[in-house]
Amino acid sequence: MTVDIIIPTYQPDKRFLSLIGRLIRQTVKPDRIIIMNTDRDLWDKSHAEDRLIETGAFDLCEIYHTDKASFDHGGTRNKGVSLSHAPFFICMTQDAVPQNDLLIENLLAPMNGRIKMTYARQLPDRDAGPVERFSRYYNYPEVSRVKTQEDVKELGIKTYFASNVCAAYERETFDRLGGFINRTIFNEDMIYAGKLLQSGMALKYCAGAAVYHSHNYSAGMQFHRNFDLAVSQADHPEIFAAVKSESEGIRMVEETSEWLKKQGMRRAIPGLIGVSACKYAGYWLGKHYRLLPRSLVKHLSMNKQYWEKKDE
Repeated sequence: MTVDIIIPTYQPDKRFLSLIGRLIRQTVKPDRIIIMNTDRDLWDKSHAEDRLIETGAFDLCEIYHTDKASFDHGGTRNKGVSLSHAPFFICMTQDAVPQNDLLIENLLAPMNGRIKMTYARQLPDRDAGPVERFSRYYNYPEVSRVKTQEDVKELGIKTYFASNVCAAYERETFDRLGGFINRTIFNEDMIYAGKLLQSGMALKYCAGAAVYHSHNYSAGMQFHRNFDLAVSQADHPEIFAAVKSESEGIRMVEETSEWLKKQGMRRAIPGLIGVSACKYAGYWLGKHYRLLPRSLVKHLSMNKQYWEKKDE
């Protein structure tokens, strides 16, 4: 299988170089690594090209530069895909580091029949806090699963859950469905997954394909992130109107709390509740963002650049 890798970057660091170094050691090697970089000055200051040469992967990499005003979660990735001619491509983020050399092989292996998209398991980094560590295991369990539109009754919004931190796509179907939404604040992966399943196709969560990826977001950052998440859902009722997120959020808080108790970390529970309250507040405001003044909306959002071009 010929496969290209699409990676948006912004001020790439050591994790990005670790990612590239592990990609070229895969059992199924990428044909090309297409890097969609935002901010040429920061790229040059990081000496990224010199460091890519050191990894031995420079000849595989194609680097395209844009500016922050032009970046979009969907549109920038679509541009990257348009530069690829492979029948499969994998979207990754610059901070997702493959666990081993089987990542690409295990992502592509299920691509037959109805399965036209797969996504990887995300493992917590060494510095992940206890709540973030549990959230990785909660959202990315040890057992793989194929998901179709028929699973909505059982899984609700989790049916469409997928992540471009590391996800593989079959190109013919991707093009037929129109690719990613060109203008979206967030969630381009789940919006596409919803279209895919509603078209009668399937996606697979591949627990055997894993990357190290986690964040230690503050309560404020969680607020802003969930605001943007809800805006994306409000803007795409064709995908999200029939599925609810609130009940899934409550279940996650309950299960995290129980896990903390079992680990002897009861003192972390008040912090969990506080962060969860911030996440819900951000989510609720994002769902109703059209009722808010535009200046306030921009203040509440993590992706402030998006609102400057919202009406274009």
